[in-house]
Amino acid sequence: MADIKKIATRESYGATLLELGRNDNKIVVLDADLAGSTKSGMFGKEFPERFFNCGIAEQNMIGVAAGLATMGLIPFVSTFAMFAVCRPYEQIRNSIGYPHLNVKICASHGGVSVGADGASHQCCEDFALMRTIPQMLVMCPSDDIEARQMVKAVYEYEGPVYIRFARSATPVYHDENYKFEIGKGEVVIDGSDVAIIATGIVLPEAVNAAAILKSKGISARIINMATIKPIDAELVIKAAQECKKIVTVEEHTIFGGLGEAVCSVLAENSPAPVKRIGINDVFGFSAEADELMAYFGLDAEGIAKNTENFLNK
Repeated sequence: MADIKKIATRESYGATLLELGRNDNKIVVLDADLAGSTKSGMFGKEFPERFFNCGIAEQNMIGVAAGLATMGLIPFVSTFAMFAVCRPYEQIRNSIGYPHLNVKICASHGGVSVGADGASHQCCEDFALMRTIPQMLVMCPSDDIEARQMVKAVYEYEGPVYIRFARSATPVYHDENYKFEIGKGEVVIDGSDVAIIATGIVLPEAVNAAAILKSKGISARIINMATIKPIDAELVIKAAQECKKIVTVEEHTIFGGLGEAVCSVLAENSPAPVKRIGINDVFGFSAEADELMAYFGLDAEGIAKNTENFLNK
């Protein structure tokens, strides 16, 4: 692991936004006084005339973004996930979702890996909330390369989008040959005893969990599901039919996110036992990011242990 380069996907977002902005003056960026943390400030420094700091007024920021989109511009909205989704949910639903406007909501600092900021800032409900808005894409990249390609993909996509980026630096597992495609999952490691479907920064932990399970004679298929809506139903069904049991892993409540998306697909097409690993009906608390990931079973050891127990039931 020490030899693998680590980059925070919020850094990937900022760098890609700047790159796109140099080639298209229709791109505008809005932030809620957190541009240094979300990395949208990279864009603002070079293009101040297309960067709008809306202050700590997220509902208003969503309304401004909606207005800019109606004028043919391409707004990218940035702030922490808690303030990008929970606080202005009504405005997102009515001003962006209902008219199906071309606004990209790109949040950072989602999940418990926010760390010591505590429960008030640890947004573990964002996937669930955004999945309920009709025609809203919901995505979460696992590393730098996937994040960069994802930002470029949503720039070309016409319609509302939600992406969660991470605060913490995470391993870069993909190489430049990787091609991200909206709505498509990826088999990272093949296996036959169980399929572990992960999204976002827990993917590297799932990869390491597969190594732990292998040492115990368990063959785990690891699937990267970067698009949570629309989920890659074909890949999920195939995994269930070939591996018989499914484990989902997400830095999110087990309600309404990746786990329930997988369960819905399987219930309607190919029923199979599913174990959901995530935040189980509780709030987070203040601690270091790695301590919180371990506490909620989202590190490699926790994923491996939960998977082994599930298989032995």
